[in-house]
Amino acid sequence: MTHCARRMMGGEGRVARSTRRTLLKGLGAAAAGAVLGGRPAKLLAGSAPMLLQKVPGRPIAPAFSLNDIDGQTRSLDDFKGRVLVANFWATWCPPCRAEIPSMQRAWEVLEPHGAHMVALHVGGEADQIWAFLAEFNVTFPVLIDRSGSVSRAWQTVGLPTTYVVDGAGRKALRAIGERAWDHPDIVEQIVALKEPQE
Repeated sequence: MTHCARRMMGGEGRVARSTRRTLLKGLGAAAAGAVLGGRPAKLLAGSAPMLLQKVPGRPIAPAFSLNDIDGQTRSLDDFKGRVLVANFWATWCPPCRAEIPSMQRAWEVLEPHGAHMVALHVGGEADQIWAFLAEFNVTFPVLIDRSGSVSRAWQTVGLPTTYVVDGAGRKALRAIGERAWDHPDIVEQIVALKEPQE
C-alpha cells in the first residue's frame, strides 16, 4: 500500500513536551551517521524508484501560516527563494509512516545544498506527533494543519502527497503516495530545481 485515501484509526503514544528537544538532539548524530555511512535507499518496488512528476503549469504554491510542534509559527515566506519539499502526511497513514525514515535521510543530504524540507501533519495533536517523530529521529520542521485547510488549498490527493516548490514559489514536482526520498535519482530531481528554469 502506497497511498491513504481516508483516515485509519489507531492508537498513538504520547511524549512529554519537556523531552522533545533532548530526544531529537541526542539522536540526530545517529541519523547523520546513516547518511554519511552511505546507507542505501530502500526501493519501494522493482529496481528503480518511483520518481517525481512535473506539475503542469507550475502554479504558485498557496501561502500558509501554521504552528510547528513546538508552537512556533512558520509560513511559506520563511522559505522564500529556496527549494522546498512540502510533505503532507499523518501518523495514522501507513505509507506516510513508512517513508518518514527515507525523508530524514534525504533531509541530511539536501540541507547542505540549500534545499529545505517541511512536513505538514494533517490534523492531530503535537504530543501524538512527537511520539512518532522521536521514534524515527526526525529533525526537519513539522507543522500541524489541524483543520486540513492548507492540505485542501494545495490540492493534495490523499496522504502522503508531496510537492517540491522551486525558488520562485511554484509547485514544480509532485509525488502522490510513498517514495524512497533518499534515492539519488529523486535527490537529483530536487537539487536540479536550484538551477535557473526556462
